[in-house]
Order: sequence, then structure tokens, then C-alpha cells
Amino acid sequence: MLSSVLPRALTHLQLSWSYSRSVTCQRKWRCTGVFLAPDQSRCSTVVCQRWNSSSVQEAVPTDPQPAGGRQRLVILGTGWGSYSVLKCIDKKQYDVLVVSPRNHFLFTPLLASTTVGTLEFRSIIEPIRNTGFRDSAHFHLSYATDLDLVNKSLSVTSVLQPTPTAAPLSYKISYDKLVIGVGALSSTFGVPGVEEHAFFLKEIHDARRIRNRILSNFELALQPGIDKEEAERLLHVVIVGGGPTGVEFGAELYDFIEQDVARLYKQQREQVRVTLVESNQILSSFDDRLRAYAEKKITQRKRFSLKQSSVVEVTATEVRLKGGEVLPCGLVVWSTGLAPHYFTRSLEVEKNARGQIVTDGHLQVKSDISSDAFAIGDCADIEDTPLPCTAQVAERQGRYLADFLNKGCPSDPEPFRFKNMGMLAYIGRYEALTDTPVARLQGFHSWLLWRSAYLTRLGSWRLRMQVPVDWLKTLIFGRDISRF
Repeated sequence: MLSSVLPRALTHLQLSWSYSRSVTCQRKWRCTGVFLAPDQSRCSTVVCQRWNSSSVQEAVPTDPQPAGGRQRLVILGTGWGSYSVLKCIDKKQYDVLVVSPRNHFLFTPLLASTTVGTLEFRSIIEPIRNTGFRDSAHFHLSYATDLDLVNKSLSVTSVLQPTPTAAPLSYKISYDKLVIGVGALSSTFGVPGVEEHAFFLKEIHDARRIRNRILSNFELALQPGIDKEEAERLLHVVIVGGGPTGVEFGAELYDFIEQDVARLYKQQREQVRVTLVESNQILSSFDDRLRAYAEKKITQRKRFSLKQSSVVEVTATEVRLKGGEVLPCGLVVWSTGLAPHYFTRSLEVEKNARGQIVTDGHLQVKSDISSDAFAIGDCADIEDTPLPCTAQVAERQGRYLADFLNKGCPSDPEPFRFKNMGMLAYIGRYEALTDTPVARLQGFHSWLLWRSAYLTRLGSWRLRMQVPVDWLKTLIFGRDISRF
């Protein structure tokens, strides 16, 4: 039975991911990006003022038009949707320009594994320039600040500065076709203290900050002058949000505690606690039987607890819940919902109630009379066809749009249709959940399927070699706990 089900399930899961897509927060890249220290504060009010689109200079650098009769296609973002367009587009027909403050594609389903050293950071990122550009200047390490749909012009600002005291470089880019794939931000739901004290898990620099905080807290708990109560606070991790990202981070953390903390921090093992806070049900998009299995496994674990409640405040040392309960902790990882991106908010186009750009069935922006602007992924919503904000949807939209553009934008094409191929989630201790139209699996065999499916979907053969090597090193030697 299993031998017949696994190959079919793996086939259906070639494009299956249950994660919300990796997106780029423009403000955070300027405030806490990889150019800054991991423990630096999340936001600088002065720097964030650069978002004001009025700062874009009218003096425009050279913007040569494409040669050879090719049209210019500008792609915003390097997430799942944008990267899919970039890989599938016919570059004989288009000069492709990419504008993004992130110069790599991030394989988000394995991001949680990097927070504890199961995988190394570079094992799940693929440089955008590896896709190949006709001109090396066609990739812009910048973020978009304004869009003129009438004149087909995009205002952008570089994330780099010529000198430490110089103003950011700002300029305009013209386009023939535009793909908006800037994603979305993590939603704080207006809870006080989240921006200042919680850690998101959306980008590589988020994972690095979480990893450093975990290791710092373990070392600090051993320092002279730290009493037992303070040590227990430092070693208490609170995860807010019971979706796939929150559950899988908790699973990776549990494996780290069981396999590495028990070996390297023997005296601290009994002090470590993990609390997962979810206002409804964990993994709510999964089958009821699979969800019940995950809850059972999680609640059976020592020092790991589930709380069905809402967070009302986050401080530097604790989390306050709706019922009045206070959870002293040393780390808060926030993984709940999505909010519109800053660039999306700034656009004067038709949007839905969630602030997403409304498109037609061919992914064209409804408010664009030229029909040359497209929006895909978390920042967009097809009119009368709401879709989940997942990597699977974005990747499919990117492939559909590339095919649409390669065919010369036919006047009467088939609209985009999405068929859910299933979901996967790791729950720790070499067990996972598989929820597909052809099979629902749990346990060790599902874990094998989980690893196999993601391994085949990595962006390049380089990554397909690096990830198994990391898994093997972790299995034989344990996780790397170096702090840097």
C-alpha cells in the first residue's frame, strides 16, 4: 500500500508548499538587513523616512531602451512568483530587469531549519544573477517607491550608498511590461511591542537573528550572577502563530533541544521550555485527523505546551495573553498573518479589503488601462477568485504569466486556474504530515516524503547537493552552535 501511495503523492507534491511565501520588507532591509549587525534594533525612524516617495530625484540616470526590437520587462521582487517569471520568461523576446533589495531567491519551506543550525543559511538561497541577464546592469539592488501607470515609469531607490554620508541613489526606470511581486509583510495586528521585541521569520537575516538569540540566551543562562528564575526566563521560547511556519520552527527547536542541548548544555536541558500560542487551531488548513495527530504529538512532549489564546502585548521580557496570563520569556517568534507591503499601500489602484492589488483572471492589474502591468503572489488578488497566500500559488502564477508573455499576450487566453497539490509540515522527531488529494500520511514515512519533495524543488543543483550534505553533517556531528 505504502509503496504505491508514496510515488503518487510525491508526484503531486512537486509544486507543493504550505508556507506563506518569503517576501521582502523594504523598510526592514534598510533598517535590519544583512548589512547590519544581527542584534541591531529593528527599526530606525530616520532611515525609514526614506520611504517617502517624494525623495526620488528627478535627475534620472541613463536608462537606455532595449535593442533589437525587444520589449523591456521589469520584475519587482525576488520571491516565489517573481523568481518563477524570471526563470520561465523567454529572454530572446524581452530585456528582463529585476528590481529588488534582496539579491537572492530564498527557499522558504526550509527557512526554519536554519534557525537552529540543521541547515546553513547559504544552502537555501540562490543568487538571482545565476539566472543570467543580457546585461549585468539589468539587476538593480533597489526598492520601488512609486509607479506611474500612465507613463509606464517606475521610481526606485538603491539600498546602497556611495559613501556613508551620501543620500541613497534614486532614479526612474521605464518599462513595456511590469510584474509586481513584492509580497507582503508579517501582520502585527496592532499588538503593542511586537515590532520592537518580537522576531519574524520571513528572511535569512530573521533566521540569523533568531539563531544568535537562542545561542546567546543559552550562554547567558550559564553566566555568574544569573539566578534560576532569570535562567528559566531566558530559556523559555514563545511562538505566536500555529500555522506551518510556527509549527515547523517549534519542531526544529524541539529537535535541537533533544539532540544537541542534551549533549552540550546538560544542566540547562530541564530549564528549557517552548510555548506555542494560537488563538484558534494549529495547522487549520490541514485535514482534521492530521491536525489532531500533530496536536497529540506536540502536547506529549516534555517542556512543550500549547495555549489557545491571543497575545495582547509583547515586552522585552514577557508576553501577555488575553486572559491575563503572563509568560516570561527570552525569545518571541511571531508568525501570524500577512499585511500589505509598503509599496502596495502606496499605489493608487483598486485593492480588496485586505489591501491587495485586484487583478483580472489573466493577472493584469484592473486599474491599468494599458493592460501592461501585472501583479502576482501575496500582494495581489484575482477578482472573485480568492486564493491562499502560499508559495505554491505564487509559483504557479509566475509560470502562467511567463507563458502568457512568451505568447505575446494573446487577446483571449485561458484565465489562471489553481489546483491545490497538497501541503506538507514537519512536526519534529523525524515525523511529518502530508495532506494531498491522493494521500494523507503521517509519521516517519511522511517525513521521508517531506524531505524528498523539498529536495526536488530546490532552485538549483548546487542547493540539491548542499542541503543533503548539511542533513548528513547534522546527523553525524550534530548542529553547529557557532555564534557569529
